[in-house]
Amino acid sequence: MTGAGASAESGIPTFRDAMTGLWSRYSPEKLASPAGFAEDPALVWNWYAWRRDIVAAAEPNRGHKAIGEMQSILPDCTLVTQNVDGLHQRAGSKAVIELHGNLFENICSEDGQPVEPAAWIPGEPPLCPRCGSPVRPGVVWFGEMLPENALTSARIAAAECDVFFSVGTSSLVYPAAELAELALRAGAVIVEINPAPTPLTGLADHAIAEPSASALPRICQALGQSRKGVTK
Repeated sequence: MTGAGASAESGIPTFRDAMTGLWSRYSPEKLASPAGFAEDPALVWNWYAWRRDIVAAAEPNRGHKAIGEMQSILPDCTLVTQNVDGLHQRAGSKAVIELHGNLFENICSEDGQPVEPAAWIPGEPPLCPRCGSPVRPGVVWFGEMLPENALTSARIAAAECDVFFSVGTSSLVYPAAELAELALRAGAVIVEINPAPTPLTGLADHAIAEPSASALPRICQALGQSRKGVTK
């Protein structure tokens, strides 16, 4: 499971770190909640357009790429992310379980169904061609539930895994933080990769106090060498 720290070395600011300059006068709830969107949809839409531009200009880092390589070595490796930037997919990861949605997807604010840019009615925000409701980013906002299918798949993977990597996440935000707990109860080996200590650090079998972009490539290289040895 990866969190904001996995994308930090790609220059992606965390949600709160992005609230600088023009955006510093707004509260998180104003910019990322159903109520805030209902009150001022143009403001929220432009905030996310600004964030999309930042993410679109970024590139996957060595940590993202190492995870993609790890999945090619171990086909049963499941990737769950709290990030919405899509950098894992751009680094080659497949079937990513996105707990908080994706910044580049757009949905109808009324029924939550996808709306393709080619179909929407232009505006700030654009409108859904089916019902005329405002289109919003396909991310999870404050006060909203995580996507049920994604959360269920993540819970099953955590409860059945042999090794659980917690990468660049604070282990504070639930229900995502419960995944490591599920893996712990199931007897999995817990590996935390995070420069700063978290509530998971003392429970982990291996706590690596490094950025993921430096730790993961070494782990992936060792894993590849190990698998070659098994094949021989």
